Amino acid sequence: MEQRTGYEHEVPLRRKRKIAVRSLVLFGALCIVLLLAGWDEVAPPAHARYHGSHEGGERGGGIGLVSGNNTYFMASGNCYGCHGIDTMGTVWANHDAQGRDVNMADAWRSTMMANSARDPFFKAKVEHEVAVNPANQQVLEDKCAGCHAPMGQHDKHMTVGGYYSMAELQFDLVAQDGVSCFACHRQDPDSNGFFFNGQQRYDTALAVYGPYDEVFTGAMESFIGLTPQFGEHIAKSTLCAGCHTLISATEDLAGNPTGDRFVEQATYHEWVNSEYGNSGSSNATTCQGCHMPRLTDGIIIAGLYDWLTPRTPYGEHQLAGGNVFMLQLLKENLGPLGLTASSAHFDTTIARTNRMLQQQTLLLQTTVAERDADSAFIDVELINLAGHKFPSGYPSRRAFIELIALDADGDTLFQSGRWDGAYELVGHDADYEPHHNVITTPGQAQIYEMVMGDVNGDKTTVLMRAKEPLKDNRLAPLGFTTAHYAYDTTLIVGVPATDIDFNRDALGTEGSGTDITHYHVPMNGYTGQLRIEARVWYQAAPPRWMEEMFDHSTPEIDAFRTMYDAADGTPVLVKEQVLIDQGIGIDDLAELGVRVFPNPVRDGILRIDGLSEAVEVIEVFDLRGALVSAHRPRGERQWSTLLPESGATYLVVMHARGQRFAQRVVGF
Repeated sequence: MEQRTGYEHEVPLRRKRKIAVRSLVLFGALCIVLLLAGWDEVAPPAHARYHGSHEGGERGGGIGLVSGNNTYFMASGNCYGCHGIDTMGTVWANHDAQGRDVNMADAWRSTMMANSARDPFFKAKVEHEVAVNPANQQVLEDKCAGCHAPMGQHDKHMTVGGYYSMAELQFDLVAQDGVSCFACHRQDPDSNGFFFNGQQRYDTALAVYGPYDEVFTGAMESFIGLTPQFGEHIAKSTLCAGCHTLISATEDLAGNPTGDRFVEQATYHEWVNSEYGNSGSSNATTCQGCHMPRLTDGIIIAGLYDWLTPRTPYGEHQLAGGNVFMLQLLKENLGPLGLTASSAHFDTTIARTNRMLQQQTLLLQTTVAERDADSAFIDVELINLAGHKFPSGYPSRRAFIELIALDADGDTLFQSGRWDGAYELVGHDADYEPHHNVITTPGQAQIYEMVMGDVNGDKTTVLMRAKEPLKDNRLAPLGFTTAHYAYDTTLIVGVPATDIDFNRDALGTEGSGTDITHYHVPMNGYTGQLRIEARVWYQAAPPRWMEEMFDHSTPEIDAFRTMYDAADGTPVLVKEQVLIDQGIGIDDLAELGVRVFPNPVRDGILRIDGLSEAVEVIEVFDLRGALVSAHRPRGERQWSTLLPESGATYLVVMHARGQRFAQRVVGF
């Protein structure tokens, strides 16, 4: 494969760095920064193109951020003096109006992006791919490093050229800084969003880009030799495109290229094919809009300069996604992995990630569509709130529904989607579980995932062998359509045409971002109270995905296997709902000559007419089983009550003649 840099006319940063300090004040500030950082130079290997070190001191934990530079990039420690915590205590920079520390570096350092190059799963998977196909080691390692260690791989491409190796990464402290400050803020605005597969382009002059105009340039020009500039692209989703759409070349089982291409992940193009990526939509939202929450407070974004203009809006560098499992694994292996974040940092990022999953990912609505003594027909609807598929990104990730039905004594009548002691789903098919429109047995489970197939049509987890998806039923985002120009990189696969409510509304129109799984639960004559528990769980690194890799033994695979086996693999709860079906008497209150109206209840007032002395008690329950209203008629013919919530479903139960009569109503 020809290796092309695309940077034939570069001017190295190091050769053009300005070294003069412009004033005594700035010089003094620089000394303070250096003293606070406590830099401890570590001599690099003789062949290195870079130099770097870890900042001294705890800075909240970890071994300290990396400081240093190669030809075109600098590590996060170089930025920490101004954009980290305000140690002076006078300016109160990098704090919001409530005094909360929102500094960029400490929010970022415990994210998956900050640890992308130290991620043990990443390193193990690279060795797995190389073990399967050693002839392509150079291409594999270079391609993976383009996104996981961009400041090392791209610097080599932009200078001496050639493939970047995992052996080089091992000694490259700047590259080990992962997706660090310069990996984003030095991206070239002219080509931003036009290159994918880790081939994003970087500025070769002396610019570093930010989202604000009227920039104060003096400090950065003097201290690091770069000129900060306004870059509109910094706040756009195109900034993320280079790594968040990845298309790889397919090889057969002997390692021979087939000429095919496989879309390993396409989070950016999933966003493009959605309402959130439609600039004319009221739902338009950038990647940064969700993953970097905006503060409207005016934030002074650099320490030591109390006269700087506060900036707004300010994007917090939280960069939370959904990978709770790997964040927890990183936290438990700080020392062996040489991480710069502390346990406290990781606890904060894990909490933010859980919040992202549980509050901003999807809605869950469970209803009993119909019930008799033979079966309960239960619908579980998921509504995707993300601006891309859920799950998205790396193809190991999956989400699944657990549904449990219990009788009045708490005994389980039915359960689908439970897992065993090894955190694997019970009843999972040997290769992969198909998409289900209707589930009738506990051995079936609804799993939302992408399954890769090789040239023989067999399931594989070897990325370079992937030819086409055998299944991709991941929840589509709002506005997603098969007619969109980006659909060829965002396929839906394995969802039968008979599933008419997958990404379709009640009228059959595409783009609903929803799916309804229909459960036919056998009742075997049981007519009493039914407790229904529905949950959606998420797994970033499920056991089935690991099996093929763990069949190999290499240093990185063995190290990761040890960490993986020691980790808590319990799936992460995304959403849950519990509802109570009160049991079966007579399906229609009309049997009593009673009329419940209107249905739906449009003004919030539920009215009942035609009451008789036979009706002893009227009860209204919500679907969680909570009693929201009750009345004991005493000769009235009519009664009304106010429903507490619109858009909810309620059960009206009347006790008469020793029986219970029920009817469902909907608050509109």
